Amino acid sequence: MARPRVLITGASSGIGAEFARKFAANGYDLILVARRQDLLNALRDELSATGAEVLVITKDLSLKTAAKSLYQDVKSCNLTVDVLVNNAGFAYGGAFTAMEAEAVPRMVLLNAATLATLTRLFVADMVARGSGRILNISSLSAFQAVPSMTLYAATKAFVLSFTEGLAEELRGTGVTVTALCPGLTDTDMVHDISGGGSMPEVPSFMISDVKAVVKEGFDACTNGEVVRVPGLANQISAMWSQTQPRWLVRTLGGMIGRQLLRPL
Repeated sequence: MARPRVLITGASSGIGAEFARKFAANGYDLILVARRQDLLNALRDELSATGAEVLVITKDLSLKTAAKSLYQDVKSCNLTVDVLVNNAGFAYGGAFTAMEAEAVPRMVLLNAATLATLTRLFVADMVARGSGRILNISSLSAFQAVPSMTLYAATKAFVLSFTEGLAEELRGTGVTVTALCPGLTDTDMVHDISGGGSMPEVPSFMISDVKAVVKEGFDACTNGEVVRVPGLANQISAMWSQTQPRWLVRTLGGMIGRQLLRPL
């Protein structure tokens, strides 16, 4: 039987690379997409040893034409994507007023617009086949405003809402859409934010293990769940923020955020 194939964006490190290992270990061939070709090549060599067929595509998905270009690259290879993992994204920790103006549209494009465009392009093929799975990497921050990570949280709220709406649109088509909403996870991105000088370093006990997060995401995607929040503490936090008045959640978040934004 032909092996299923997964396309993973942002696959060169962190959660994306760990998803590549998880899917390869479960019998998938892979299409790995990211900007850093050296890291992608190293991951390809690692996973090819497991028997997986691995195609590497080096592409900057923060460019406006990148999503369509990626889809055309895959189609030109006559490859079928059974699972799409939209993982590419970046974060910024600090005051929104201190964020470089050029980074604002780039974050919105990469975290939200590119994700939605790739989904639109690949989901049409999946619906036509009557099967397919999409896994969108959102965040615990999607459930409430996060002062000190204001724009990032807003893009992840988009991902969560988009996923939930699309999952209902696709009910009965054989295609499922899942949003994985992890809290802080042990990746370079989190360490760069906490150790970059704009925010206090995050205590290690607050950071989740990347392998555990990826396992939950893989299981949720495979089971066709719409939303998965890894970890009991994160589940309680998400539930609390959804059951309290928005003004209260916003006010408490603001108090914490202003403390984080004070000069170190």
